[in-house]
Amino acid sequence: MSMNLPETLPTTMTAIDPEAPGGPEVLVPVSRPVPRPGEGELLIKVAAAGVNRPDLIQRSGNYPPPPGAPSIPGLEIAGTVVALGEGVDPALLGARVCALLGGGGYAEYAVAPAGQCLPVPDGLSMEEAAALPEALFTVWTNLFERAYVQAGDTVLVHGGTSGIGTMAISLCVLFGVNIIVTVGSDDKASAALTHGATHAINYKTEDFVERVKAITGGAGVAAVLDMVGGDYVPGNLKCLADDGRHVSIAVQRGAEATIPIWQVMRRRLTLTGSTLRPRDAEFKALVADEIARLVWPFVEEGKLRPLMDRSFPLAQAAEAHRRMEAGDHVGKIVLTVGD
Repeated sequence: MSMNLPETLPTTMTAIDPEAPGGPEVLVPVSRPVPRPGEGELLIKVAAAGVNRPDLIQRSGNYPPPPGAPSIPGLEIAGTVVALGEGVDPALLGARVCALLGGGGYAEYAVAPAGQCLPVPDGLSMEEAAALPEALFTVWTNLFERAYVQAGDTVLVHGGTSGIGTMAISLCVLFGVNIIVTVGSDDKASAALTHGATHAINYKTEDFVERVKAITGGAGVAAVLDMVGGDYVPGNLKCLADDGRHVSIAVQRGAEATIPIWQVMRRRLTLTGSTLRPRDAEFKALVADEIARLVWPFVEEGKLRPLMDRSFPLAQAAEAHRRMEAGDHVGKIVLTVGD
């Protein structure tokens, strides 16, 4: 069951919802019906929406939304709850929240399961709040759950100045984990170190495998968080310590790799990975509960903030995508919506 929207709410909204796949130029504002919250869902008036690499892949036609998700891109938002579906705590009406979505973020209004929302504390801007959910859920589930990284471990994370990379650095700092990152320029290496990375390797001028070996005194790292895939994977495995965990979360350089199976056996390596977007609401709600308990206190205390790159108005979503595709950004790119 979905409820009727309060009469004060408009029936249509501005959204970015491309008719057909293509380049950034397909991201133009259009009018769409305001969605209605179903059972267990909230309708959120969006203040800001995070931009993530899956949005770019969806725009180009290579990452269709999961069944039931809106065609409007956008996997994370922050805003104010303006309507409730059935079975939702009435106290949430009017609350400032950020949320992980299956889609629909590039719009003035979006629907989110209540279990995937977290409160926006005082002192955290809506733009910062919108930049948290996707990277936070991704890094938490992959680095801290699948790779079960603990205080004192050393890890290797590729893409150190991306939204995922900067969130990984932040969480490693908070949880006492040493983090080596790879980046594509000396400026990005400086930015990663300033943000808290233990070491930053410019992969364009240095061999990351040799550098990791030198940094760890030949011991290797406990885990690798890899969004590169392809020909990076054999090198990543060389970086792992015995019993190390390799976690794949994207395949920017190719979806296949040749694996030295004997190495995996001899050194008892674990190869795992995951995708977040297609997981069901129950799984995401469990992750949200864990994050609320273990990570959100750092947000409330002001100790965890996303590293922000740049904000663009919703109507300039194409420019936001061009900036991400150019690869010069450091931290999160966000779209601002409404007032």
